[in-house]
Amino acid sequence: MSRSLCLAFSRGLRSSAPWAIRCYSSPVFSFPKFKNEPVLTFAPGSQERENVVKAIDELKASRYDIPCVIGGKEYRTADKRKQLCPYNHKEAVADYYCADKALIEKAINVALEARASWESTPAEDRLSIFWKAADLFSGKYRSLLLASTMIGQGKTIHQAEIDATCELIDFYKLGVNSAMELYSYQPKLHSPGVWNRVDYRGLEGFVASISPFNFTAIGGCISGLPTAMGNVTLWKPSHTAVLSNYIVFQILREAGLPDGVLNFVPSRGPTFGDTITSSPHLAGINFTGSVEIFQHIWERVGVNVANYRTFPRLVGETGGKNYHYVHSDVTDITTVVNSTVRAAFEYQGQKCSACSRMYVPDTLWPQVRDGLVNTVNEIKMGSPEDFTSFMTAVIDSKSCANIADYLKYAESSPDLSVVAGGKVDDSVGYFVEPTILETKDPKNKLMQEEIFGPVLTVFVYPSDQWEKTLHLINETSPFGLTGAVFTKDRAVVSKARQILRQSAGNFYVNCPSTGSVVGQQPFGGSRASGTNDKAATPSYLQKWVSAQAIKEQTVPILEWGYPSVDK
Repeated sequence: MSRSLCLAFSRGLRSSAPWAIRCYSSPVFSFPKFKNEPVLTFAPGSQERENVVKAIDELKASRYDIPCVIGGKEYRTADKRKQLCPYNHKEAVADYYCADKALIEKAINVALEARASWESTPAEDRLSIFWKAADLFSGKYRSLLLASTMIGQGKTIHQAEIDATCELIDFYKLGVNSAMELYSYQPKLHSPGVWNRVDYRGLEGFVASISPFNFTAIGGCISGLPTAMGNVTLWKPSHTAVLSNYIVFQILREAGLPDGVLNFVPSRGPTFGDTITSSPHLAGINFTGSVEIFQHIWERVGVNVANYRTFPRLVGETGGKNYHYVHSDVTDITTVVNSTVRAAFEYQGQKCSACSRMYVPDTLWPQVRDGLVNTVNEIKMGSPEDFTSFMTAVIDSKSCANIADYLKYAESSPDLSVVAGGKVDDSVGYFVEPTILETKDPKNKLMQEEIFGPVLTVFVYPSDQWEKTLHLINETSPFGLTGAVFTKDRAVVSKARQILRQSAGNFYVNCPSTGSVVGQQPFGGSRASGTNDKAATPSYLQKWVSAQAIKEQTVPILEWGYPSVDK
């Protein structure tokens, strides 16, 4: 590329974002340093609040018709479905079409055809698309992303803001910075007459991304970042998040993502899973969802492993049975109560990191109980279009029925008593009251199983058995995602960290088990909670490249033998 052409190309991109562009002959390029996207307040009378209200009205009036998009072409199948509004299930927010096996196979073939061109695209050109998309999320499309997440996934304006804009923007911009950090690792040692280097190639084949309903940002992250690293991707969104995910996909296309590189393929889970795992070209799966589904996918890959061209990379984040532990030395009951209410009941307990089990010493339980009950009684539950709502509806009828079954069990169990809430009303939307239960049995199934709803179960332990209780926490649930410890004593923090070391991928002290911020608390857990790959970090991106070490000899090799060989 000529210098004049390179400068013209640079000026063209600088018109929309502050990239530093290189000529292809130079190995140096950079992007602005990552910093977290500011969280807007949407205060009454603010312009951003008015913009979101307008976007909600426009979305409800338009009702998107969402096709499968493969290689830039739209496909509408006979399997047409509706995405319902969780807080008013008589309303559909979008129509969408499910791909069958043949269409998924077509998407695989189209992606593979696009692979060579995309994988050989210079890294700065690939990454610049995602940086630009982040700026579009932040500005031009902020209100649309928020509105689609609110009406489609039942998030309040604050919960939508910290997810669909701030976290998504942060995933992409930190991801770009992390890619630069990964690419910058090159061998520092070179023998005389040798030049060593590492090329970070995209994976040989295609990546399948399977995203959940509860975070728009996760959909954009697990489909976008593997693509940014030079891979071609099939994106299967959740049936209950198709609208917001489709908008993210379209924004990526506007940012310059070539057709065929990322393909939007709503489909039935079993059909998609069986089709991708049967392809010899499967190179990776990026998954967020339930333990059972991820285990099934892993099993399918194992059955077919001899048929693959390469060993597929498996990355998964599943769920959690996250805990709050309160030590008897705590005097700040207000922080314990507010932290627990936020962690247990924000977004109706549908965060992977939501607190659903709590351990409180008998000496503090009366104060903590009263504080929790009084606060829960103040919570307003309703439509997210009412900006004063703290909670809205759970995602769908299946989830609502599942939670209702757990609550019926709680009512009939002699080990459990209802402290607050416990009622379900699905007549208009899928509403479940914020519920607090007390258990006499610390191994009750409500202390072990993920419910994924606004249900908190508390075990009251003898205050002199605090260390034994820490071991109990560690041994009770198969999950290992998040946990929080509340104490004033540094020695207790140290002991808790030691005993609970494997119990949480994100460990919090004197704050909620939820609310990780991209770039500050990298998120992920192990045990049954997933592969703990910490999204958008260099270690995460390394999963989506295949490194090639290159040794180039720059001087002649004049001997075939070695000095140790006696001639």
